[in-house]
Amino acid sequence: MECEFPTINSNKQEIIEIFNITKTIAVLGLSPDESKPSHRVAKYLKEHGFKIVPIYPKEETILGEKVYRSLLDIPFAVDMVDIFRKPKELDNVADMCIQRGDVKVFWAQKEIVNNEAAARAKAAGMMVVQNMCTMVEHRNLEEEL
Repeated sequence: MECEFPTINSNKQEIIEIFNITKTIAVLGLSPDESKPSHRVAKYLKEHGFKIVPIYPKEETILGEKVYRSLLDIPFAVDMVDIFRKPKELDNVADMCIQRGDVKVFWAQKEIVNNEAAARAKAAGMMVVQNMCTMVEHRNLEEEL
């Protein structure tokens, strides 16, 4: 039988701090398809004043923003990486965040948990959120922000 370990995660106060310090969000897996969660979440965040940086293998622009193929291709500082990828891919994402050196927040969306990647991101000084939606959390905390 497999052992369940608690998810490495930020608490409510840290999530409030995250939204207060975040200006630029790289959305890893931002789909151009308006029906996809990544598109709806990024659109919401953009409408609430965050600079959105799409990372997607195709397209030139999404939500009016230039699309980058990789987190490492973005030529300016990124505060948060908002991840819409499979849990096993978070190891590589954590490595890219660490390599960049400017990412403050490693955020994995609903149903995305990889404690090993999260622990590496946290050890590198990032705040970590897993299995939570940035849009839902922002909406829930809007009065406190």
